[in-house]
Amino acid sequence: MITRGVSALSQALAAREISSVELTQLYLDRIARFNPTLNAYITVDAEKSLAQARAADELRAAGNATRLTGIPLAQKDIFCAQGWLTTCGSKMLSNFVSPYDATVIEHFNAAGAVILGKTNMDEFAMGSSSETSFYGVVKNPWDTARVAGGSSGGSAAAVAALLAPAATGTDTGGSIRQPAALCNLTGLKPTYGVVSRYGMIAYASSLDQGGPMARSAEDCALLLNTMAGFDERDSTSLDRVKEDYSRELAAAKGDKPLAGLRIGLPREFFGDGCAPEVMQLVEAAIGEYRKLGAETVAVSLPNMKLSVAAYYVIAPAEASSNLSRFDGVRYGYRAPEYDDLNDMYARSRAQGFGEEVKRRILIGTYVLSHGYYDAYYLQAQRIRRLIANDFVEAFRQCDVIIGPTSPSTAFRLGEKASDPVQMYLSDIYTLAVNLAGLPGMSIPCGFADRLPAGLQLIGDYFSETKLLDVAHRYQQVTDWHVQHPDGFDRAV
Repeated sequence: MITRGVSALSQALAAREISSVELTQLYLDRIARFNPTLNAYITVDAEKSLAQARAADELRAAGNATRLTGIPLAQKDIFCAQGWLTTCGSKMLSNFVSPYDATVIEHFNAAGAVILGKTNMDEFAMGSSSETSFYGVVKNPWDTARVAGGSSGGSAAAVAALLAPAATGTDTGGSIRQPAALCNLTGLKPTYGVVSRYGMIAYASSLDQGGPMARSAEDCALLLNTMAGFDERDSTSLDRVKEDYSRELAAAKGDKPLAGLRIGLPREFFGDGCAPEVMQLVEAAIGEYRKLGAETVAVSLPNMKLSVAAYYVIAPAEASSNLSRFDGVRYGYRAPEYDDLNDMYARSRAQGFGEEVKRRILIGTYVLSHGYYDAYYLQAQRIRRLIANDFVEAFRQCDVIIGPTSPSTAFRLGEKASDPVQMYLSDIYTLAVNLAGLPGMSIPCGFADRLPAGLQLIGDYFSETKLLDVAHRYQQVTDWHVQHPDGFDRAV
């Protein structure tokens, strides 16, 4: 049962093969056994989870079930959930119990899904390895001496180790796609504005976007159907007609299901910088797409080389503003000793934030300061527009862009912790997608030295259905996405 994905578990619940209470207890038992090794979850509350499962079983008995009713899901600890400790991986929020639900949580609750727990993450989503968490590092189930990726590393490790069938993540510069690649998952970052940000603790407001992490494109489509939708409480939410993102997946398309699909191969993705063993797997995946009927065309994203520099001006600038609310006054951590109000602010923030968060706040404050705004922040925004324009031009020549998700497989714990620049370069293939606001996803494409590698698919605005279909067709003829790490595939 634990190796089944969301869709298969939904069918099992509908057929009364298992109840939601039994399924939830199965995962809770596994979390109790394996989480001490992986540190994937920050908070687990069996009483709350089982209460939701009992309510889900009652809904099914009354004939009022959705496809997600009774499905246990892990929630990244960046989403506020009423009555749950919501820490964002930080000491600053280590005592914060949310009084309300994020819109994403509301949607899952309305669908009858069960919250298994809140997953570990880089502090305030700032990191590429889930090593900056106040609650300790997340370990990769494929090799516990290596990182799980970040910032959604807890969600990735939980799903990879079969401690949840699926999970939510957030993606500011690759934080769904990169850990999905390092943990052998399918992860989708939707078009900016498709999923509400209300109740999702902000890092960089113009870049953050929530999305699903699961084992297959089919499961991601089911989750996105619930997560997506207009929210008047979020000024960045897009008012669009509701879609069924799984509508293309079941369509019969013959021997060449992707005939006519044009896959763009940016020369900037296939030069230096990617590990040869990863590039070999990416090229093999492209070969599979050609067998499925797709044609490949060369495209260019000339300004992509500037994405790291632009991102690490824009994101810290927005973070310095967003994190100013954590001052020790209204909620969260407050320094135990201080002299006056200003001293309380300073001590609370100095003690409550970790080193990476403080580094980015300082950078952001600097680039927004008088005399530097035009030289740095405004210039980065201009580069952002150039990057978006490059994608517009590329999509005139192709339907989907393909390349590596991460330049390497999972690196060792602590390997890049002392070198922020090297850590930032882990997201070199993913940052441009966020800067442009495009949808992107990562799917498993093989193993190098027994470590997973990811293939990145990038689509035009609002092309999530197409991306999911393209990913699904690949997963129908390969089995990378159903591989599990050794030692975690036993029932308990």
